[in-house]
Amino acid sequence: MSRTFALSIRVLPGALGRAVLTAYLLCRIADTLEDEPELPAATKAALLEELARCFDDAGEADAFPARVAGIEGDVAHVRLTRNADLIFVLYRSLPPGTQMHVRRWVSEMIAGMRKFVLLYPHGIRIQSLDEYREYCYYVAGTVGYMLTDLWHEHAPSIGERQYAVLRERCRSFAEALQTVNILKDVAADAETENSIYIPEELLQRHGSSHATILAPDRLRGTRDALATLVQLAWHDLETARSYLLLIPRRAVTIRLFCLLPLLFAYATLRDLTRTPHALAQREVVKISRREVKSLTLFGVLVILSNRGMRWLADRASRRPFVVAGVR
Repeated sequence: MSRTFALSIRVLPGALGRAVLTAYLLCRIADTLEDEPELPAATKAALLEELARCFDDAGEADAFPARVAGIEGDVAHVRLTRNADLIFVLYRSLPPGTQMHVRRWVSEMIAGMRKFVLLYPHGIRIQSLDEYREYCYYVAGTVGYMLTDLWHEHAPSIGERQYAVLRERCRSFAEALQTVNILKDVAADAETENSIYIPEELLQRHGSSHATILAPDRLRGTRDALATLVQLAWHDLETARSYLLLIPRRAVTIRLFCLLPLLFAYATLRDLTRTPHALAQREVVKISRREVKSLTLFGVLVILSNRGMRWLADRASRRPFVVAGVR
C-alpha cells in the first residue's frame, strides 16, 4: 500500500478511517517481511503465511511478535511488525463487513508477496511487462479494490452504479502510484533491497540488463527502458484521475484522500522525466516539502470542483507548484 496514502489517511472519518489505517499498517508489516534483508526466502514465506492466518486466529496474532523478534530493516517498520498483535486487535474492533474487505484484499496481497519471494529467493528480478503487471496487482491493485469496497460500504453517496464504475478503474488508480514509486526508487531498490522491478526483457531490448542496470556505460539503455514504464505511469495516472472525478462530491473526505497522493504522483513523475541524471547519481527523486504543502492546501480548496481538480493535476504535471508564503 503506497506510503503516499499515509499523509491522507487522517482525513477519513470514523470506522472508515480506522479501517484504512488498519489495512495500511498490515500492508506495511507484510512489506517489511518481504523486504527483510537477511531472512532466507523460505523463512519470509513462512512468516507471510503466518501473518495471513492472524486474520482468523487471535491466538496466532498474539504469538506473532515472538516469531518476528529477530527481523531487521527500517527501525519504524520493524517496531510496527513486532507489535502486529496490537494491529490485529484494532482489526477485530472493525465492523464485520469491514473486516471482510480488509481480510480479503490484504490476504491477497500477502499471497502475492509470498509467491514472488519464493519465485525469486535471491532478490526479486521481474522478467517481463506481464510479470510486472502481476506484481503491481498484488502489491497495489489489491489496495485499489479494497479501498473501493470500503467506499461502497461506508459512503452512502456511492451506490451500486457508482461502485461498479469505480471498480472498473480502481486497479489503475493504485497501480499508477506504485509505478511512480518504483521509478523514483530504482537505484535504492537495487542497491539496498536487492530488488529490481524493471523488466529484464525491457532492459535487454535497450542494451542493458538487471546485472548492469546501474553500470555507467549502460545508463542510456536503462533510461530508455525506464521511459516505457514512465509512459505506462502517465497512462495509468489518467485512468486514476477519471477514478477520482467519479467519486461523488458528497464523499468529500474520500475525494481528498484520493486527490493528495495523485497530485504528489503527478509532480514526482514530472520531475522524473526532467532529471535524467538522477539514476546515474543514485538519487531518489522527491518533490519539495513546500510543494507537498502547497498541493495539499490547494487540494482542500478545489476538492468540490472537478474542474478545479483537473486544473491542479494538470498544473502539477507541468511545473513545480509552490505557493508564496508556504514554508
